[in-house]
Formats: sequence, C-alpha cells, structure tokens
Amino acid sequence: MRIANLENNKRKIISNIGNLAVLEYVDDASVSPANAMTEYFMSKMGVRRRQLVCRLNGKNSIITQAGAMQWTAGDVQATTGLKGVGDLLGKVVKGAVTKESAVKPEYVGSGLLVLEPTYKYIILEDMEKWPGGMTIEDGMFLASEGSVKTKVVARRSISSAALGNEGLFNLSLYGTGAAALESNVPASELIRIELNNDELKIDGSMAICWSSGLNFTVERSSKTLLGSAINGEGLVNVYRGTGIVLMSPVAPSYSLFASTNTMQANAAK
Repeated sequence: MRIANLENNKRKIISNIGNLAVLEYVDDASVSPANAMTEYFMSKMGVRRRQLVCRLNGKNSIITQAGAMQWTAGDVQATTGLKGVGDLLGKVVKGAVTKESAVKPEYVGSGLLVLEPTYKYIILEDMEKWPGGMTIEDGMFLASEGSVKTKVVARRSISSAALGNEGLFNLSLYGTGAAALESNVPASELIRIELNNDELKIDGSMAICWSSGLNFTVERSSKTLLGSAINGEGLVNVYRGTGIVLMSPVAPSYSLFASTNTMQANAAK
C-alpha cells in the first residue's frame, strides 16, 4: 500500500511519539468564500485544523474516543476492547464519572488510522515520563497506544471535590506508550512544573494534567480567614508531593472553540 500527499506544503507532521503523530494544516485552502477571511486570520494566530495519525504494525493497537475515526487504510479492524459483561459495566461507570465515552474502540491490524480533524491542540505525552501515571482533566483523552491503561481516580479530600472545580473523579493514564490529549492551550504555552517533595498553589483550575501520586487539596490562600480576605485570593488549589504538573498560564478559552463550531455550522448551510 502506498499513500501519497498525506504531507505536502500545506499540511505537515509537527510532532510524533511512538506510533502517534500530529498532522497540522498549516495553510488550509478547503474553505468557503464566506469564511475565508476568518480562516486566514485564525491560521495566522495558530488556530488550525489538526489530525492524529496512528500507525499499526500488526503487533500494537490504538484506543480512541468513540466516533473519533475518520479513515483507515490497510488491514485495520475496530474492536470494542471489552473483556466481558463485568468489564462493560465498569467502563460505563468510568465514562459516567469522567465525561469520557464509556466504550472506547480499539483498533488492531496493520495500516494507518487517521482521526477526525479538530481545532483544539493535540498534545502527545510519553507515559514513561510519568511514573505512577498521569491524571487528566475531563474530556481531554483523544487516543493512546494499547499499552496505555486507564483507571478512575477519586479525590483524596472532600474539599478538592467540592471546591477545586476539578470534579469528584478524573481519568488516570498509566503504563507505557504514547497518549494524545486534546487541549484548549498549545503545548508551547504550558508550564511544566516538577515537584520534589514540594508544593504548588494555583488560583483556579489551570492545571490540565498532573502526576497521579500528587496529593491535591483546596485550601485558603492564607492561614487565616482574615488573611485570605485581605489578599483577595480566597481559595487555591494545592498540589503536594513529588511529581509533575502541566499548567496553563492563562485561562483556557472555551468560547473560542464554541464560536469556531458555530462558524463552521453556518458556513455549511
């Protein structure tokens, strides 16, 4: 099998880890006259379509979010990845509490798997660089190699669940291989903080993923209520222990992608 023109002067692979690669549309000409100007300036700001390209060699597998596949080439088959009724029930519960799809298709065989394009940023992470696993924000999982396992982790304290604006449960990735995350913030803007028996305090839910072994709580910014009132910070998210935190220096702009979806829908009419 030979695939031509996957990469050209308008789209190129910008990053890859293991069998996962990110294809970015540097100059997208497939637009209508109605939104050409908007697409042009979006491209200049780095807001571009991206796709995840996954290679299967007959020995590995790729797990994706449900409905993410756009096309496959070669002897590529989709399976449910379920190991029985008990496994199905467990995944339904896991999906309900983490806002992820309950059953994620697992692709096997030999060939190429390409996922649907997205305007979000696709961040590739090597799980070997996250000893003990990586906990991610709800809805960020896009795909991973089959050697990457998932589990649901609960908050260690009621304060972090009720006040941290992070949810009661999160999805944790662990094992070996590469994982792809969908982010509202590009990897180039993320601050990587490595804690060594230390602590990190963040005003707001700006951490997009963190080492699963870190202890996460929500506390007053000052030791006293008066102090918290005076400094104007109130409550802060606190990460303690040894591990890694990836943090966005600015609040993610969810409205950006909402308006982009609206624009695409209007252009299609």
